[in-house]
Amino acid sequence: MRKNILSILMLVAVLLMAACNPSREVQLTIDNTKPVSTENRVIYQLNIGAFTPEGTFQAAQAQLNRLDTLGIDIIWLMPIYPRGMAKCSPYASMNFREVNPSYGTTSDVKAFVDAAHEHGMKVWLDWVPNHVAVENPWVNEHPEYFTKDAKGKMIHPNGWNDVLELNYLDEGLATAMNDALKFWMDECGIDGFRCDYVSSPTIPVRYWQNIIAELKSRRPGTELLSETDITNPYNRRIDSCGFDYDYAWDFQTALAWKFRNSANADSLRHICEEMLETSAQVKNHRMVYLTNHDQNYNDGGNTLKDFFGDNRYGMTVLEFTFYGMPLLYQGQEIGDPDTLNYFTDAKVKWHAVDQKMKQTVRTLVALHHQQPALAADAPVEWIETDSPSVLAYRRLPAHQQSAVAEAAPVIVVLNLSDQPVNAQLTGVEAGTYTRQLDSSTIADGPSASNEEFGDTPTIALDAKGYAVFVKQ
Repeated sequence: MRKNILSILMLVAVLLMAACNPSREVQLTIDNTKPVSTENRVIYQLNIGAFTPEGTFQAAQAQLNRLDTLGIDIIWLMPIYPRGMAKCSPYASMNFREVNPSYGTTSDVKAFVDAAHEHGMKVWLDWVPNHVAVENPWVNEHPEYFTKDAKGKMIHPNGWNDVLELNYLDEGLATAMNDALKFWMDECGIDGFRCDYVSSPTIPVRYWQNIIAELKSRRPGTELLSETDITNPYNRRIDSCGFDYDYAWDFQTALAWKFRNSANADSLRHICEEMLETSAQVKNHRMVYLTNHDQNYNDGGNTLKDFFGDNRYGMTVLEFTFYGMPLLYQGQEIGDPDTLNYFTDAKVKWHAVDQKMKQTVRTLVALHHQQPALAADAPVEWIETDSPSVLAYRRLPAHQQSAVAEAAPVIVVLNLSDQPVNAQLTGVEAGTYTRQLDSSTIADGPSASNEEFGDTPTIALDAKGYAVFVKQ
């Protein structure tokens, strides 16, 4: 458990006097915060080989306190298995019940998970159900485990010539895969799984329905994330499988490949509205993200700056305050300084810190944890503005969370323009608001100040600026 004393010691109390209310003291809590509900959690994607210079579980374990301080609730471990050497992809497994020897041992995995649990964090393991390395012993020992073409030749799915596709119509294969999942739960205490390429047309829906139900029965509280966008019409069959989360994949694609560094608030609003509309049609929760190992390295490699330019700060605010459970990919918390070749376990450049992004993320994690209105499924309302480059919205505490903490509305304002603006908001509830995130000052560290809003307050924002307000 996280120790209360740490929360007290890491309390950042910012005492500022608002011009309209000079007697009011403002307190802002950053670091070592806890989520007020399971819908206020943050997930972190970590590649053991890249996370530290040593690239081992023991070295990563020594960094858990830092992740705890930041406020990470779930650690998603990228594949930890021995790799095939055709391309050295972590997604080309040689044995699903062993650990990449350069990372450590099964005992090291258990020690890492136990330490994470002591910090109050869960650990999800990356699971690769669709394929294995071409050098995997099963190729010779169990050829019946693989799908074959009309000529009886094993298949490289999607032209990935370093892997071979598995055959879930074979009961022996399904049993072997299921036993490996249970192995990690029983031996190391793994809390859940991120399941790769769930949209594979060769993995039957019935397989997912059966194994998910079995894992959840085996250990209540087990969670599974599907690497697919279930809102996509091609993937709707997966909605019946029982996954807890899916990727808001189409949302990320629209932001990164269509919106990018645009200044058009209506375009961004349309993308967000489509995300809300489609999310309401599926049973599972959504994981939202700006980047991960695929976006960061594949397709030529793209950092957040490559994707979004100076919009990357505002898009990070959007990720943490709009809808769903936000993901941080290793290094994103310091500004995503470089592309990371995950085939070679290229190391995160922890020295290349963007202070503006670092302090923005610290603040956003704390706000996401502490504000019931920022729960993954809390309602969203648009706020009209007089500027075509300003997007504003209000998050409201869900009814069932009204008794949690101080359930106050949260207002988010984003300036997408490369020029400063004074944006007038329409229809805002009058009262005292605390500006808990301010783009113009955040590079110097978190701060907070009170402001009095009328029905149509005017908000000053710097170029590509942003602000988050919490009603008192």
